[in-house]
Amino acid sequence: MKEIESKADIVIMVNAFYDKVRANKVLGPIFNEHIDDWSKHLKKMYAFWETLLFQKITYRGKPFPPHAKLAIGLEHFNTWVALFIETVDSHFIGKTAELAKARAINIANVFHHKIHHIKS
Repeated sequence: MKEIESKADIVIMVNAFYDKVRANKVLGPIFNEHIDDWSKHLKKMYAFWETLLFQKITYRGKPFPPHAKLAIGLEHFNTWVALFIETVDSHFIGKTAELAKARAINIANVFHHKIHHIKS
């Protein structure tokens, strides 16, 4: 295993993660129903993670709004985080891998809180 050092590493991470998501019984149906063009979505996720991990501004967007309208709750976020951590841990080690996991946990917590607040 190695450190996350480049966009090529992010591509490996993102592709492996979304392979798991698409096959997952909790998340797969939601993602597969709402994403028509996986190639486009994956490219957006490469840019998103490159921006988060390397401070290279390749993502310009608002990640929350597409999630706000989904029927998702704590189980979905917990599953998403578990799959993300499992993916990172199976491919990478080091400071940037730990940063990626911490950022994923934070994103899930913020999105869950916002969605819960919107629905309340």
